[in-house]
Amino acid sequence: MRIPAHSVCTAIRDDIVAGVYERGSRLTEELLARRYGVSRVPVREALRTLEAEGFVVTRRHAGACVAEPTEQEAADLLEMRTLLEPLGASRAAQRRTEAHLKVLRGLVRLGQERARRGNSDDLRSLGGWFHETLAQASGSPALSSMLTQLRHKIAWMYAVESPADPVESWTEHGAIVDAVARGDGERARAITTLHTERSLPAHRLRFGSGQDRAERVRNSQHAVNMPSLRH
Repeated sequence: MRIPAHSVCTAIRDDIVAGVYERGSRLTEELLARRYGVSRVPVREALRTLEAEGFVVTRRHAGACVAEPTEQEAADLLEMRTLLEPLGASRAAQRRTEAHLKVLRGLVRLGQERARRGNSDDLRSLGGWFHETLAQASGSPALSSMLTQLRHKIAWMYAVESPADPVESWTEHGAIVDAVARGDGERARAITTLHTERSLPAHRLRFGSGQDRAERVRNSQHAVNMPSLRH
């Protein structure tokens, strides 16, 4: 069975984001193919995609390597997100479907419930799903794809602290959905801008030492043809 290149790409990207591969480290096709249990063909295709996304660079005499973003490049990503997420919310107010609203409202209910209980791990996942769904509701595949890449890169470059007041944070999520449901693009944009800007101080650059990287490598030996990577 031929493993799709996008599955290999997801696996490599996830390991880059998790810090399994050091910035600047080489990514050889042979070792990657062995690690993920695939041939070199999907690995080669995956590396091309990851290079286009900015996670990988090709260097003379070294081949594919993990990119080494600068602090300025990392800061630019946060600025881009503060511009694009409000745009996505504004468009979602005009283009969302009832299915999108149902999912968004369900996520807000769960988020508010978990926030009251103080389940920070659940809140991180729910927040990611919320913003992913909001981007999809924009009706713009290009914008949605760009926001997804931004989220991956920000997760790679930054550690994000939990909100000081998670209940207030999820109240803002609910206000965004209310504006989207009413078709009020300007209010959806304004609330999303405020929500995004308030989250900026919680971001801390990951650049620095990585004493536990070797341990993460040992603990993440998964193959692409495992069930978790089939969807």
